[in-house]
Amino acid sequence: MPVRLSRLGLRAAAVLLGVATLPAQQQPAPPAPAGPQDPSRPDFAVTTSLVSTDVIPRDGAGQFLADLKKEDFIVNEDGVEQMVASLTLVHGGRYFNLAAPPPAPVEEGMVLPPPRPVNDAAGRIFLLFVDDLHLDFRNTPRIRDLFKKISTELIHDGDMFGIVSTGPSSISVDLTYDRKRLDESIKKISGSGLKPKDILEQPNGQQGNQELRYRAHVAFSTAFDLMRELEKVQNRRKALIYVTNGYDFDPFPQGRLQRDALYGYNQTGMDPRDPAAVTNRQGQQFADADLARELADLTRAANRANATIYTIDPRGLVGGAEMDDEVDMVEWNNHVRKTQDSMRVLAEETGGTAVINQNDFAKALKKIDAETSDYYVLGYYSSNPDPTRKRRQIEVKVKKPGVQVWARKGYALKTPKDDEKSK
Repeated sequence: MPVRLSRLGLRAAAVLLGVATLPAQQQPAPPAPAGPQDPSRPDFAVTTSLVSTDVIPRDGAGQFLADLKKEDFIVNEDGVEQMVASLTLVHGGRYFNLAAPPPAPVEEGMVLPPPRPVNDAAGRIFLLFVDDLHLDFRNTPRIRDLFKKISTELIHDGDMFGIVSTGPSSISVDLTYDRKRLDESIKKISGSGLKPKDILEQPNGQQGNQELRYRAHVAFSTAFDLMRELEKVQNRRKALIYVTNGYDFDPFPQGRLQRDALYGYNQTGMDPRDPAAVTNRQGQQFADADLARELADLTRAANRANATIYTIDPRGLVGGAEMDDEVDMVEWNNHVRKTQDSMRVLAEETGGTAVINQNDFAKALKKIDAETSDYYVLGYYSSNPDPTRKRRQIEVKVKKPGVQVWARKGYALKTPKDDEKSK
C-alpha cells in the first residue's frame, strides 16, 4: 500500500501560510442579483478562473529584479493580453504581498508595536518525494547522503517541508518546520527497485511487465494526489523534489525474447508461436505511448497546481550494468536513456530542472535554492475568447528592456478524466 501525505497536513499548512484553501485555479463568481428570469434565456453556471504562474525576471547580468510592480508585467494568454490581478514577491525566501494596500497611518503620540501580517511566512514549501519503488537498493547509502545534502543545503530555517515515500520505506511526514522529522525519515530510506535480472525473470502480460506497471502506477498516483492537494495552496511557489531512477515500461525487450527462445516459451507460459503470445508482444509495443500519457497527466496536474518538479537521479553518472545483472550493454544504455528522458519530461514541462548524469549534487541544489528563493507569483483572471479551449499558452514579458523572463509556458483545464484519476 502506498503511503500518502495526508490532506489534513496540507490544509493545516495552508492555514499556517495564511492562504485560501480553495483550488488555485477556481474562484467562484459572485452570485447574480435576484429577480425575474427570462425563460427564453439559457441558465449557465458561471465561474471565473484565476490563473497563477511563477515568474523569474533577471537582468543581463543574471541578477534577479526585485523592484517590479504589477504595471511592469505584460501577460498574454493565447495571444490575448490579460490584466494582472495579483502579484506577490518572494525575495531571499521572504514573502511580500505587493498587491496588498498599505497599512493605515499611525496617529501621532501613539507608540505601537509593528503588526505582524496574517499571511507572513518567512520560508518556502518543499515536498520531498522518495520513489523508493524505483530506487536501487545497492544505492541506499548514496540516496541517504543525497537527502542529507538536501537537508543542509536546500532546506533552511523557516522553510516548511513534507516527505513521502511510495514503497517499503513507509515515510509520511506532513508539512512541518521540525527538521528532526526529516533526519528520522532519512534513516528509514531504503531503495527497493527491481534489478535488471529481476525484470527479465518477471512474467509478462498483455501490457508487458505487470510488476513494473504496478510500481509505476503507485508512484504516479501518489504524485498525482499530492498535486491535487497542492492546488489548494495559493500565492506560493511549490517545489516537489522528486528523487527516482526514472521509468521505462518496456525494458530489455530483446533480452526477454532471447530468454523465451532459450526455454521454448515466453514468461506467460505460452508457446511463442501461440497467437495469444504474439498479441502480448504487440501490446508491449505501446509501452512508450502509455508512459508518455502517464507523464503528460502528471505534468498537467502540476501546472494546474502551479507546482514545479525538480527530478534528481541519485545514481549520478551512470556507467555500465553490473556483471550479475545479465543484460546486454546496448539494451542497458537504451534503458538508462529512457529512464532519464522520463525525468527530463517531468522537470522541463513544469519549469524545473532534471538533475541527471552528474555527481555534483551540491551545485544542483544551490541552483534549486536560488530558483525557489527569488520569484514573483503573478495572477490574472482569464479572459480567453475561447472558453472551450482546454490547453492555454501563456507568455509573460517585462516592459523594461534587456530583461530575461522565465515563466510557465501554459496550462490545461481540468477534465472529467483528471477528476476520475484523482479519486
